[in-house]
Amino acid sequence: MEEKKPNQMPKMAKDEELKMTYPLAGAFAAFTVDLLVYPLDTLKTRLQSPDYKRLYTNAATNTVNRGVLFRGLYQGVGSVIIATLPSSGAFFTTYEASKSFLATHNPKLSYNDGAPLLPQPLIHAAASSIAELVSCAILTPAEVIKQNAQMVNRKTDKGLRGSATMQTLARFKSSPLSLWRGYTALAGRNLPFTALQFPLFEQLKKMLTARRQRTRQQRHSSRSGVSGGERKREGSLSVIEHGVITATSAGLAGSVSAWVTTPVDVVKTRVMLAAGEEGARKAEQIARDREKEQQRARHINDNGERSKPLADKAKERLKMGKNGLKDALGGAEGEMWKKKGSLEIAREIARENGVKGLFRGGALRSVWTMLGSGLYLGVYESGRIWLARRRGENVDEDDIL
Repeated sequence: MEEKKPNQMPKMAKDEELKMTYPLAGAFAAFTVDLLVYPLDTLKTRLQSPDYKRLYTNAATNTVNRGVLFRGLYQGVGSVIIATLPSSGAFFTTYEASKSFLATHNPKLSYNDGAPLLPQPLIHAAASSIAELVSCAILTPAEVIKQNAQMVNRKTDKGLRGSATMQTLARFKSSPLSLWRGYTALAGRNLPFTALQFPLFEQLKKMLTARRQRTRQQRHSSRSGVSGGERKREGSLSVIEHGVITATSAGLAGSVSAWVTTPVDVVKTRVMLAAGEEGARKAEQIARDREKEQQRARHINDNGERSKPLADKAKERLKMGKNGLKDALGGAEGEMWKKKGSLEIAREIARENGVKGLFRGGALRSVWTMLGSGLYLGVYESGRIWLARRRGENVDEDDIL
């Protein structure tokens, strides 16, 4: 009976150890990329804003006001970094777990040489979609805060104090649930994006990896006295090679996917900026109501009774009949019932600016997504392999494709 070497471990234990590296590698990759490409994301948000011409162009000369457009490019970055770490860890953990589950439970056909029922690209698309839904739930509040903070002009908004992020948070103090208003818009953008990007990414990575391995094996097979096992070891790629191949594949796949989904991204930006404007209106209305209540409290009514607190009035409105909660919320809060849907916003953009309006910022988004996806997944893959090898484990090619 062959003796098991001390550094060997069962396949199941190895898989569990490898899965522990996914959140850490993904979080580190996300943190690195967010800092590098964030200024490009800020420019994209400002380009897609409905107030772009009013805020960032000179009406007299019809030219871009570069001083304003390029000011505060890192506004709102703190909220994204805080949310990116858990959301990216959740994404990669869910993605790898879903991909493994779907591949394991993929039935084989009784014909066609026992080929699997679901092709690999479909499995990758399904796994990435499931992971994206989980990630969006964590990321949506940070995206809403980020995009509204990116639009803050600290020179014109002199009455507001604190950083752009704190100014934005103040808008949602009275209605924190509005931070999740953009969830469907964010998921509506990210689902088709990841469903398109990841199958392209996996196929490109597989093709480039196989090509690189063949090149290395052919180079070393020409040497005399090299055994088959040694040739196979020579064909295995280094951590840097894996990182470069992953970055190239992810960058190409990401740029194509970003361009195709730009119209959904424009709508998502409008929805999230509208949530910030709505929050600001609510905060102003509550401040006005509070001021009026304080003024009423200082005076005695004609019947000798003090005016009722605002909270009691809201309770009374709640009991007032068929409109229920809408009546209880009052004027400013009742505006939530008149929110525009994503389809209505898309039609509005198309009417005002044509089809090109739906692709505003598309080129910039493709460029920064190419850089971001390449760095993101390149660092993630390299970190994942490095962490595994650091523990003395050899990562099979099947584990990383």
